[in-house]
This record gives sequence, structure tokens and C-alpha cells, in this order.
Amino acid sequence: MTEFAAPSTDGPATAESPWPVAELSQKIKGYIDRLGSVWVEGEITQWGVSGGNVYGKLKDLQVDATVSFTVWSSVKAKLPAGLAQGDRVIALVKANWWVKGGSLTMQVFDMRRVGLGDLLERLERLRQQLRGEGLFDAARKQRLPFLPQCIGLVTGKDSDAEKDVLRNAQLRWPNVRFSVHHSAVQGDRAVGELVAGIRALDADPEVDVIIVARGGGDFQNLLPFSDEAVVRAAAAATTPLVSAIGHENDRPLLDDVADLRASTPTDAAKRVVPDVGEELATMQQVRSRMLTRVTGAIATEVDRIAAIRSRPSLASGAWIVDSRADELTRMVARGAELTARLVERAHLDLGERRRQLRALSPQHTLDRGYAIVQRADGAVLRGPAGVIADEPLRLTLAEGRLTARADAPAPPTPDAETDS
Repeated sequence: MTEFAAPSTDGPATAESPWPVAELSQKIKGYIDRLGSVWVEGEITQWGVSGGNVYGKLKDLQVDATVSFTVWSSVKAKLPAGLAQGDRVIALVKANWWVKGGSLTMQVFDMRRVGLGDLLERLERLRQQLRGEGLFDAARKQRLPFLPQCIGLVTGKDSDAEKDVLRNAQLRWPNVRFSVHHSAVQGDRAVGELVAGIRALDADPEVDVIIVARGGGDFQNLLPFSDEAVVRAAAAATTPLVSAIGHENDRPLLDDVADLRASTPTDAAKRVVPDVGEELATMQQVRSRMLTRVTGAIATEVDRIAAIRSRPSLASGAWIVDSRADELTRMVARGAELTARLVERAHLDLGERRRQLRALSPQHTLDRGYAIVQRADGAVLRGPAGVIADEPLRLTLAEGRLTARADAPAPPTPDAETDS
């Protein structure tokens, strides 16, 4: 490639004698070229391959400083296999200033892996700590509601992630409502705003499920979603939480503690909100199957009843009486005979008792010619003693009563004295 050359200008640049832009760019290139090649140490935070070349970023291990680098395909073939984002490396780089475009790039001539990057080491230690506390256990994860009435969404304002979630959710269920909490999703403000958004939506009693969404990004930009404060806020939420960071290569810690991990914001909307068309179709299928089964069961029972009714034993009930007619006749005759005997025996017994009663009855004695003599007060006289002359007496005979008056008592006869 032919380098652009600008005419040299002697003397310092002044308002009266300014340098051309090309002269400035050329001088910058000269200064940078004098730096030459240098070895630097850092952590790979971005590693992307395009057209055989590698375009990435290298971060300082101690302070927040990052530079972009380029590895041409000819150099990439000589590098150790498996270099990737998160590796701690030393690299031989040379700063190149593009005069025509006015941009600086770091061209890599060699790169060697030193060890696991500081970020990954820190994240791995935090991951093991949280796993030891049980925050990743499947038993503590909550089930998502079948049909949430209100969905809480924590995402960047006017971001593609926000649009994807809202559009796909409303396409699937138009009546769904959202409570959106806008937050920075990268940078220094991200952690605090993400924690505040999760806590605010968790405290809202109308929110049934929370989605934390971002449309992907490089490893460094996704670090807020692995911050301990964000992860613990998500773990403490009593409302089911869905992580939709949209990055498959690196799994933020929020994915592990969330009740559900969605691969993208669009996937989160589809997994949180059921499709109204699919649900209606499913209900129609279920109703059809239920109708078929109920109709079949009724038809089976109708056939069974018809088969039972066609049996000879149920077609006509007269056979039951006919088969027992002779037995019934014998039973009736036997019953009549026994009843007659019992009545005759009772009649004889009644006559005997009547005769006995009649023999012992006072009426029987009166029928033999005797009479019962009573005083006026009803007392029965047993002898003449105590009877005074002309005392009224009442005589009860076999066939009626008489009144009389007593004469003077007669002296007792010898037979009476003898008897006494």
C-alpha cells in the first residue's frame, strides 16, 4: 500500500502559518513510528475473527485502559491455538497511524498466553462462592406464571432489547401489560441502576414476572450482569426472574441465579408470554377430544344397556312369577291350612275357658236358685246376726232384683248350732 506523503513545512505552526492536516498527520506518524515494537501485557476482552483476521481489544490488568488490536491472518497462523476472550497474554505490538484516515491501530506480531485473565479469575471465584451458598440450586428456582398479567422489564431505554420484548410479547398476547424500568446496561452506572430496577419491580405487587434484558455485547460490556450486587438482588427477589442477556459465548452469573435463562430478549418474550393463537387452538383440540371421548362413552353405555335389556330375563318379567307359581300355590294352601288349625284350636280353647269361667261365675250359683241378700248400704248378709226387724233388704236373683223387709230374727235351729 502506498503511503500518503505531505510536503514538509519548516518552522512551528502559527495562526499566520498553520500546518496542513496532512502535515500534522504525517508528523504524528513519524512520532509513533519512532516508538517501534513493544511487548505489552493485558487481558483479551474481545476476540473476533473476520476474513481470517482477528480484531480484538486488550485491557490493562490494573486500571481501566483498553486498546484495540489487529492480527493479520499471516500472523494468526503462528499464534498459539485456542486464544480467546478472557486470556491473559503478552503481545508484541507496533502502533500504526493511518495518515489518510487519521486512526491508530495496534498491529500484533506475536502473542503468548500468560494465564487465566484477572476478570475470569474473579468471576470464577465469585461463581464458586455463590454456588456454595446454594444460589444456583434448581430447588430454589420459581416457576413462571402461565399467563402473567403484568411483566416487569429492566433494560436500556429505547434499546433493541426493549423493542424486541415488547413487540413479541404483545404479538403473542395483546392484553399483556408491562412495567418498564430503564437502566444503564454497561458502564459505571449499570450496576446500581440494575439493582434498583430489580428491587423496584420486585416490590410492585402487580408485577408477576421480571425480565432483565440486553441485546448481547462483548465480554467487558456484560460485566455488570456478573456483578455480585446484581446477582444477589436477583437471588433475593420473590418475583420469578428471567435473564435475557442475549450472549451465548459468555454466561453472566445472572443467568445462573435467574429462575429462567433465555438466549435472547425475543426468546424471553416467547417463553414468558403464551401465544394466544396456540392456546386457543390447544383448547379447541382439547374440547374436541373431550367431546369425542364423552360421546364414545355414552354410545358404549347405550349399547350396553340395550344388550342387557335384550336378555330373556329382562325382556319379560312374567317368567319369574310363572316359575314360582306352583311353589306359591303350595305356600298359600299350607298357610291357609295352618291358619285354620290355629283358629280351630283357639276356638276350642276359648270355649273351654268360657265353661270354666261360667262354672266359677256367681251368676251360675244364682241360676241354681240362690239369691244374694244385701243391706241398703250394699253390704252382703251372711247370716241373721245384726239384722233388725223391718230393715230394708235387697235381693239379687238369677233374673233380676227384689226389695224386702226383714222380720224379727228367728232363733237358731239345732242343725245350725250343730253346724256351727
